[in-house]
Amino acid sequence: MPTTAPAFSDATASDGALRRFLHGLPGVDAVGLEARAASLGTRSIKTTAKAYAIDLAISMIDLTTLEGADTPGKVRALAAKAVNPDPTDRTTPRTAAVCVYPDMAATAAAALAGSGVKVASVATAFPAGRAALDVKLADVRDAVAAGADEIDMVIDRGAFLSGHYLKVYEEILAVKAECARADGTDARLKVIFETGELSTYDNIRRASWLGMLAGADFIKTSTGKVGTNATPANTLLMLEAVRDFREQTGVQIGVKPAGGIRTSKDAIKFLVLVNETAGEDWLDNHWFRFGASSLLNDLLMQRQKLSTGRYSGPDYVTVD
Repeated sequence: MPTTAPAFSDATASDGALRRFLHGLPGVDAVGLEARAASLGTRSIKTTAKAYAIDLAISMIDLTTLEGADTPGKVRALAAKAVNPDPTDRTTPRTAAVCVYPDMAATAAAALAGSGVKVASVATAFPAGRAALDVKLADVRDAVAAGADEIDMVIDRGAFLSGHYLKVYEEILAVKAECARADGTDARLKVIFETGELSTYDNIRRASWLGMLAGADFIKTSTGKVGTNATPANTLLMLEAVRDFREQTGVQIGVKPAGGIRTSKDAIKFLVLVNETAGEDWLDNHWFRFGASSLLNDLLMQRQKLSTGRYSGPDYVTVD
């Protein structure tokens, strides 16, 4: 079975080989992991560095609306905000992407045409992933055909937790194959683990390696639809995984924490994690994203405060 990491081709040759590989990964020291994440979160950021971090965080946002009540008008408004987050200050960076359901991908693509802001679309029966494989693949094909530049898929957590690792691996491969576009390029694939449902840090480490072996362009914490989403600890663990994977294969993989990151303070803590764990190469929106809806407004308010000395408050930013 082919993989984007030839150095590990033997690990994916069979269900048993994959199980041996994943269960042979070093166990996670939960206490140590959480202590390091907490320690890095206390780093003091000076004013000039804070201004840089805020702009960087804005540029890394996948501005997201994933509600049953989404309308074309709401998606167009969100796209306008992604392109021009602060109409009073045209130096404000654009966000990385707008993330929508597949049926809204065409609307988002039309609204974002020529802007440089990507269209991301969730797929594969998001958020539960409870559908037959052919239905999931059709979901991906529809999103790509509608103009999605990026696909955010969910893994089959039931299969993973039952130990059917090869099934999950092959499903990711199949989704990756559907990311091919008519122009000969591929939509980038973000693989969502729903870390809050994986129960243990060991499982998060195994899922990270499984996703990377299968050709994920990004590994992503969560859907934002369960009680526990992105945390500093689970994101730190995934950053360690992409760092180690690149050291062993030369292949760089992105990381996307999603859900629960709402303030500038939170975002800056995650950027410190990136810098101190994976390194500066990941401090770019090609390799690190925030999945968020409300985070942008707080970043804009903090940015305005730094530039004017006054805190404008939530009435001065648009409500999504």
